[in-house]
Amino acid sequence: MTEIFSQEKLKDIEEKRREWEKGTYQAALDRMHAAREENRFYTPLDIKDYDFLEKEGFPGQYPFTAGEYAAKSPGSPEIEDSERLLTQATLYYSGYGTPEDTRDYYKQMQAMDQRVGPNLAFDLPTQLGLDSDNPVALGEIGRTGVAIDSLRDMEVVYEAFVNNLDLDKIASSWTINAPASIITAMYAVLAKKRGIPLSKLRGTPQNDILKEYIARGTYIFPPRPAMRLTRDMMVYLTKHMPLFNIMTIAMSHIQSAGADSEGLVGIVISNGIAYVQMGIDAGLDVDVFVKRLPFLTAACTTVEIYREIARARAFRRMWAKVMKERFGAKDPRSCMPRGAWGVGVSGSAMVPQRCLNNLTRAVIIGVADAMAGGRATMTCYDEPLELGHSLEARQLNYDAERIIRYEAKLLDVMDPWAGSYFMEALTDEVEAKAWKIIHEIDKMGGAVAAVEAGYQYRVCARGAYERHRKIFNGERIMVGVNRFVGPHELDVPINRHHPYDAMRRENAEERQIANLKELKRNRNNKNIEVNLKRLEEAARDETANLMPLLIEAVEEYATLGEICSSLIKVFGTYRGPGL
Repeated sequence: MTEIFSQEKLKDIEEKRREWEKGTYQAALDRMHAAREENRFYTPLDIKDYDFLEKEGFPGQYPFTAGEYAAKSPGSPEIEDSERLLTQATLYYSGYGTPEDTRDYYKQMQAMDQRVGPNLAFDLPTQLGLDSDNPVALGEIGRTGVAIDSLRDMEVVYEAFVNNLDLDKIASSWTINAPASIITAMYAVLAKKRGIPLSKLRGTPQNDILKEYIARGTYIFPPRPAMRLTRDMMVYLTKHMPLFNIMTIAMSHIQSAGADSEGLVGIVISNGIAYVQMGIDAGLDVDVFVKRLPFLTAACTTVEIYREIARARAFRRMWAKVMKERFGAKDPRSCMPRGAWGVGVSGSAMVPQRCLNNLTRAVIIGVADAMAGGRATMTCYDEPLELGHSLEARQLNYDAERIIRYEAKLLDVMDPWAGSYFMEALTDEVEAKAWKIIHEIDKMGGAVAAVEAGYQYRVCARGAYERHRKIFNGERIMVGVNRFVGPHELDVPINRHHPYDAMRRENAEERQIANLKELKRNRNNKNIEVNLKRLEEAARDETANLMPLLIEAVEEYATLGEICSSLIKVFGTYRGPGL
């Protein structure tokens, strides 16, 4: 270890600090009636054991504290090209109504020069493995996203993606978890029908089932059978679709559910450990498949800029250590947490009250993102109002990113906090607390066992209770929500042009159910019965990979609900452990 300060110098600093605290500092606190904990000052005493190469390193190298990459990327196309500014719709979570509605929405965006693949949002019934004609689904069809019941629906959505935007020329993203293997099977069949080799497909299903039990709640099966489906998909994609990401290990949902920075890092890394270990147990080479396990780090639920930067730095360092020391990764790039470049901003950091204030919140997090290794990305201010973003909000968003990049020049320096007494101490603090959570989960038998015991769920629930208690009591100030809300305050109105068709969304349920009835009348139901029976039998064999059978079933136009019902006969359903 290389000492920055000699022991003699540290003793001198410690003595001078005590004199300062008893004299100048205390006198100022008394005079201003200020609290000591709100006026912290950091010195070399807070990072006595700091070793640059061990704790920081260089950008793009182990332990990746300073960032994933050795150089910042240039501005993304939607930031650089004003003609394409409002056209990158599928970089946003999008999709609504019936497959026809979503297809037409993408065609509308393509008329404005869109050149990327879809980032599909699915409605709640689809996420829960329910067909649109299931009575439980009524009232929810096409609301939070597009309704997908069968291969037919995926075919319709992707009618918008042909020729120069065919499946081998775009990357698709799907926010789907419990039935992710079924949606992926549909995509594979769609490619087959178009004569496109599976090896050329690129995309990312969210497929992070553990966080569903912990935070979000759209699970179907118990944790272990659900993980088996993830394992089967992991093996299949690694062999047949090597350009396809296996999942996105998500942070935002867990922090939105209540986890603080330390809890978030500990829980997410434990989830990652479970996925990596499962792949190794399935016989996969860790240096191959782990590069297809990116992270979704858009997790800020507050604008506490310092702690969020420390969280991002600690996370990268800890994941690198896990991959090197726990799993023995040989390729240095395997230790890099893909996608963990900054802090991002979760939609739950935005509030509907005095909505334009969210732009300020987003800019603050954009600044944090730039300083934490990101690209100054942020969420649109109108995120809390409904799914999808107005074109006006996107314009403001892009301009804010441009100002941060080009006027403030915050991306000119890699990890500007490196060596800061304060930031290094805070990063160490976040890391130490996160390791305690990881060790606690390890003692329980790993993330899956901890999920079954409800450990992570309770960590989030306690955090959520404490967070909202403080907001309700005014201990945690939120401008325009619990403070500065008097009659003299102005609520600035906003004008928004939403790209979704409201009338289509209202009658989507009736149209989707009619389409599903027609599908069931015209398909070969005997073949489907045979395929579903084979799938059920294979599900009883833990060693069988279900992906080929899922592909066979969807190719015959078996519905997502029928497939899930067959698997439920073997796997059962899940009810959380509660508090």
